[in-house]
Amino acid sequence: MELFFSNIFKDAVNWSPKIATAVAILFGFYLLAMLVKKIINSNAKRLEVDQNIVGMISKISGVIITLFGVITALGTLGVNVSAIVAGLGLTGFAFGFALKDTISNVLSGVMILIYQPFKTQDQIKVAGFEGVVTNIDLRYTELNGEQGRVLIPNKKMFTDPIVVLNKDNQCQD
Repeated sequence: MELFFSNIFKDAVNWSPKIATAVAILFGFYLLAMLVKKIINSNAKRLEVDQNIVGMISKISGVIITLFGVITALGTLGVNVSAIVAGLGLTGFAFGFALKDTISNVLSGVMILIYQPFKTQDQIKVAGFEGVVTNIDLRYTELNGEQGRVLIPNKKMFTDPIVVLNKDNQCQD
């Protein structure tokens, strides 16, 4: 029994620097993720960027930095991270392929929010629908028109021709 406790104590002494280093790395990457989020949010307010885009970029950057921290900490502990990195790559590819339409809509929504070919309260005509834009989300653009409330996927809004009309139904110059 004494040999058992002696081996546990010896292993604890040998592993404690690695565990302390891994915890320090995780904490450092966590602080870095918080700092990057804060920088993104403060610069976005200064530059007056749409809050939907800011929130998405902030969350994605935080997750990516934290993921790098976890992988680095595992590597410090002696775990072979090449298999984890390869697995993340394959998982990302599978998710991207499975969610290609959703990802296309989200990226199109980001492009619409950045380039602003139309804004809320503009009257537009697209894909056989005409109405006033009431909301531009990351996935859909919402129109209110004669047909009622219409949700048009942003992929369609980004690829189809859009006619932007003013309140008198005249094309804008």
